Amino acid sequence: MMNIALLHYSVPPIVGGVESVIGHHARLMSADGHAVRLIAARGEALSGEIPLTRIPLADSRHERVTAMNEELKRGEVAGHFETLRDELAGELQKTFSDVNLLIAHNVCSLNKNLALTAALHQLHIAGNLPRLILWHHDLAWTTPRYLPELRDGYPWNLLKTDWGNTAHVVVSDWRRDELASLMNLDPAVVRVVPNGVDLNEFHKFEPLTRSLLEKTRLLDAAPILLLPVRVTPRKNIELALRALAELKSEFPQAALVVTGPLGPHNGNNAEYFKTLLDLRKQLGLENSMRFLAELRDGFLPDEVIADFYRIADALFLPSREEGFGIPLIEAAFSRLPAFCADIPPLRKLGLDDANYFSPDENPASVSKMIADYFKTSPPARFAARARTSFRWEAIYRAQIAPLLQAQI
Repeated sequence: MMNIALLHYSVPPIVGGVESVIGHHARLMSADGHAVRLIAARGEALSGEIPLTRIPLADSRHERVTAMNEELKRGEVAGHFETLRDELAGELQKTFSDVNLLIAHNVCSLNKNLALTAALHQLHIAGNLPRLILWHHDLAWTTPRYLPELRDGYPWNLLKTDWGNTAHVVVSDWRRDELASLMNLDPAVVRVVPNGVDLNEFHKFEPLTRSLLEKTRLLDAAPILLLPVRVTPRKNIELALRALAELKSEFPQAALVVTGPLGPHNGNNAEYFKTLLDLRKQLGLENSMRFLAELRDGFLPDEVIADFYRIADALFLPSREEGFGIPLIEAAFSRLPAFCADIPPLRKLGLDDANYFSPDENPASVSKMIADYFKTSPPARFAARARTSFRWEAIYRAQIAPLLQAQI
């Protein structure tokens, strides 16, 4: 566990892109067991576990900072600037007394408060800062609208100079190339950590949905096939298992989730379920074929089923019998492609707008139909890639957590 401080001019609930990123980072680090604090002029503590230390002079809009900026516009590096820099250095040093890692967001790449930038630089050069990560979202020296406010020399050059013994993080390959050119760095030493999306917030998932997703880690899969049925022989789930096994040869991260419980009216359903579990083990799909009946008894609420339609990349419905086929309509409302058995009720509903196969089809043929769709559909490919690459939890596990432990 580390004591981590995140520094910016402001933090949530102040609205802004950087503020939002800081909020997500702080929650993820805290959930991973680190002691996290925010340091800013404006905002609020995120929780009892993520407090805020306010430093008013760190504000980009403090009246004394505004007065300093007016002097800097005239090229006057004295007076307000030096006084503010030294005051901020004193406050920051006290704040960082028990911090192992400081992550400074944008304050060392933008000229919103150059006294804060200079104070950090002064402490860093003197060896009075903890391990330092400079997280660059924007770069003043490569942004045309900021250039009229910049001059050659100190303190403006702090925004385009490598301070040494720091880690540089940017949010895109484009920013990496800009920063490397600006600071004469090898691009390989600049880490790229993209921004992400919190799917729980974006989709407003139900608490039960969140719990099931945490237990299954289903969101790491791509593509996700949804089979929203009870576990009963007429649903032909064994074909789904065998088709999934074939699909994984081309899409190793593919997964399928069966949302329903065992059918309540036939005692043979328990034996059928055991057969499916044995087949799943035989095919090596224990981590890819998810029966939510293993995690929860009974039916899931409609709101949770709707969440799984939002999560899924396609509906997969290999039923031998259906009286109507409501999952096909739910898939339509969810704008999901549907792959379903060619039986009269489903054909009547889907017409030419679904993809059909015989309930007795060779699993490899069914797999090819699904694979061809995900190879050729740009929206489907992009959605699956975004979920696995630009989801905050995935970004944290793959890139942020290792960065926290890395030696500069």
